[in-house]
Amino acid sequence: MKGILVYSNIILDVFLNDPNWAEWSESKLEKFSGITRLFINPVVYSEVSIGFKKIEEMESAINRSGFQMLDIPKEALFLAGKTFLKYRKNKGTKKSPLPDFYIGAQAAIFDMDLITRDVSRYRTYFPTIRLISPETM
Repeated sequence: MKGILVYSNIILDVFLNDPNWAEWSESKLEKFSGITRLFINPVVYSEVSIGFKKIEEMESAINRSGFQMLDIPKEALFLAGKTFLKYRKNKGTKKSPLPDFYIGAQAAIFDMDLITRDVSRYRTYFPTIRLISPETM
């Protein structure tokens, strides 16, 4: 499966009109939506929900934006757990929560690119993922 997995900070930049990042994030979403499918998963959905008061508002925004929901397969869940364990054994802080590893593992399992502004853990623990970030573009 090809396409791009979109991290929650990119979506929230646009939906909440972040003064520092909305323009960059919106330009990347526009660019890539014209050439491939943009996906979110249940973790991203949950994280983006903080920007909305009602599920109906969120559903409308997600649908208008063209994001497609992608379930997280067992293989990605397993990889996320193993990678998170490696992170903890390497003295990772509690700053990086397990849900971020679900996102990275799913991108790795499906060989998908990931649009995000948080790149360090993905570079370290999921080096096969092509990251689309302010640092790379």
